[in-house]
Amino acid sequence: MFTCPRCKTPLKKQQSPSLGLTWICPSCHGRALTLELLRHLVPQPIANRLWQRARSGQYGSTCKCPACRRRMAEVPILATESKTVRLDVCTHCHFVGFDTREFEVLPKIRGGPLQLEVLPPKAREALALARLENLRRESQVMDIADPPDYWWQFAIAMLGIPIEHNDTPLRNRPLVTWTLAAVIAIVSLAAMTNLQAAVNTWGLIPAELGRHYGLTFLTSFFLHGGLFHLLGNLYFLIVFGDNTEDVLGKGRFLLLVATAALVGDITHILADPRTTVPCVGASGGISGVLAYYCLRFPSASVGIVWWFRSIRLPVAVMFALWVLWQAFEAFFIPVDISGVAWSAHLGGAAIGVLFWWWTRRAVSVGDWRTDTA
Repeated sequence: MFTCPRCKTPLKKQQSPSLGLTWICPSCHGRALTLELLRHLVPQPIANRLWQRARSGQYGSTCKCPACRRRMAEVPILATESKTVRLDVCTHCHFVGFDTREFEVLPKIRGGPLQLEVLPPKAREALALARLENLRRESQVMDIADPPDYWWQFAIAMLGIPIEHNDTPLRNRPLVTWTLAAVIAIVSLAAMTNLQAAVNTWGLIPAELGRHYGLTFLTSFFLHGGLFHLLGNLYFLIVFGDNTEDVLGKGRFLLLVATAALVGDITHILADPRTTVPCVGASGGISGVLAYYCLRFPSASVGIVWWFRSIRLPVAVMFALWVLWQAFEAFFIPVDISGVAWSAHLGGAAIGVLFWWWTRRAVSVGDWRTDTA
């Protein structure tokens, strides 16, 4: 038996030709229905935003799901003249709870979900309950997500690059992230007019650490081995850096990037201190940002496209796979063959993990043939 998350009163099933199967509270007149049904009732951007915010881990609630009794996420979804509508969402079994009059103020799709009207009422009810149970089971393993909202996101996902599904509103503009990305882009693009000479002169060479009085530790961070190398690093910096900066603050975020980049360079040097191949790229620092993000937002998820299907993975799973991939490449494929400083990625990620460990309490209280890296 399902109970109201607000007043603990048993919910009553209600079958409506226009709404489908919902559960109504006879006491407070709240309403509960599945996310699958809601997607047929409200415009897709609203349903997608609701689900992405619920999965972000940013929103908590004291209410428990009517079906599985786990805590729901209270997500702000729509601002009206009198108040902000906040819906309770269970990310495990996809139940959505509405307080009195909240469902009525949401914009609706004309026509509603009448695809099931050809079935008898009992069959529709059984089908809805079966779908609810299947969704609950699927959510514990892997989420078959909706297609990305924008064509460019689908194009990125087709390249194997993850799309962020953490729709956490930013409290402050990520000025450090934007500025850092802009400087990297400007320096790298300027160097591409004579890339080989720039890399040979200002890249980090493990066997020649004293070049330019050690300044290559800094200059190599802003240089990249090509356009795709540059665009890939900028994408990860901007996508995962804004939320990280918003939580840490500008100073600690910059410290994270600088320390991760430095330790990444040192790890790369220790892996092969005699090589004279120059190394360039910001991947060490960005790996630190990625590691911190995955630990700070464990309920967030990323989307990828696999066999033309959108799949949503928890960031913890993505981070574990990423670390295994980096470790395999670092230990089994020489740098002079792959052209990528995998050890620098691992060194930077280690700093991200340590930085999360160091700041987790303070943040929660304050709520705040060129090697390429």
